[in-house]
Amino acid sequence: MSVAFVPKRQRGKAQINQETIQRLLDENDQLVRCIMEYMQKGRAVECVQYQQILHRNIVYLGTIADASPNTDPTTNTPIGEAPTLTAQNGHKDIA
Repeated sequence: MSVAFVPKRQRGKAQINQETIQRLLDENDQLVRCIMEYMQKGRAVECVQYQQILHRNIVYLGTIADASPNTDPTTNTPIGEAPTLTAQNGHKDIA
């Protein structure tokens, strides 16, 4: 069962952290591989359950992303703002 879905009594109490997100991404990778394998074997009907789980996980990850602060993960700055550049001496570079 996907880690994205928990019993109703526990909903809203789950801690969302990088580890949880990474587990979902790893699970999605495995689901895509299973779907591809079944498709190559001509067993499209068996793919449906895996596609549904993959879809659910992607929607859940999208919900997390929408609720998260809008930051650029590479610079940790809000999107739309230029990151502050610093010179090698540690002082701000004035352009």
